[in-house]
Amino acid sequence: MEAGNRRLMSAFSLCVCLVIFTVVVLSMDPRLDIIPSIQPRGVMFVYRPEPPLQEDNHTVAKHLEKEVTVLCWVLTCPKNLESKARHVMNTWAKRCNKVLYISSHQNHTFPTVGVNVSEGRQHLTTKTMRAFKYIYKHHLNDVDWFLKADDDTYVVVENLRHLLSKYSPKDPVYLGQRFQRHVKQGYYSGGAGYVLSKESLRRLVRDGLDTGKCNESGEWEDVDVGACMEKIGVKLGNSTDSKGRSRFHCFAPEKHLLGIFPNGHRGWEPDVRNGSDTISEYAISFHHVRPDNMYVYDFFLYNLRPFGIKFKHVIE
Repeated sequence: MEAGNRRLMSAFSLCVCLVIFTVVVLSMDPRLDIIPSIQPRGVMFVYRPEPPLQEDNHTVAKHLEKEVTVLCWVLTCPKNLESKARHVMNTWAKRCNKVLYISSHQNHTFPTVGVNVSEGRQHLTTKTMRAFKYIYKHHLNDVDWFLKADDDTYVVVENLRHLLSKYSPKDPVYLGQRFQRHVKQGYYSGGAGYVLSKESLRRLVRDGLDTGKCNESGEWEDVDVGACMEKIGVKLGNSTDSKGRSRFHCFAPEKHLLGIFPNGHRGWEPDVRNGSDTISEYAISFHHVRPDNMYVYDFFLYNLRPFGIKFKHVIE
């Protein structure tokens, strides 16, 4: 009996020694680590630590940030500063070279630029034209391009600079999502955002507003801006990519992907399409974006990476 117990103890001791030896040997391999598991009890997992991630290459984006300078101005109002504009400020707007928040009244804390106009859709054109006058007076020579966006618009600024790099700020041109009603050459959606060259801003204020040639009041600011551009010789630039796919979008991504558009919308756009193959890899903007989704878009664009996939870069 005692001999049997001794043999059992010897076998147990041998097993313990083998386990200790295995753990020691594995722990000497820097590629491996051992974690005692809490559940199930007594089980040990071996895992390989993540290798250090390779740094993303921002060279091209940083170069364009210096060469293609953009002032982003966001149309907002006092009641939306914390509920909407704050989330624009925390996400995409920080990638612009300069940012202004235009409201009816000045707010030093946020801060906003007040243009002294009553709030309400019926005053949108007045608010927009006064914003452009302010920017012309105070910031014309700060940058080369001037983007107007709403406080529920999301913009991929790097893709905007990529598009603008093909144009000269000395040319009378502006770009956005084209609508076809009311203005012969068409005009660009205010919600999707539109961008003016320095020469376009100069003409808008000097040749359009200061001379009284352009309308400064109304509720359809994008139509009124478009009509003014036509009068002063500012042309629409081609905002689609080399495959004819859209870059600026007047709705949220899911609407354009699934084709969920309001009744009558197809009469506004010259070529309404939906699906992932109709949207450029270098899409620039989406409208009607909820505040929480501003952070979701930021995460997917700038943090999430599918491992093992090296994305192609389309040369346009």
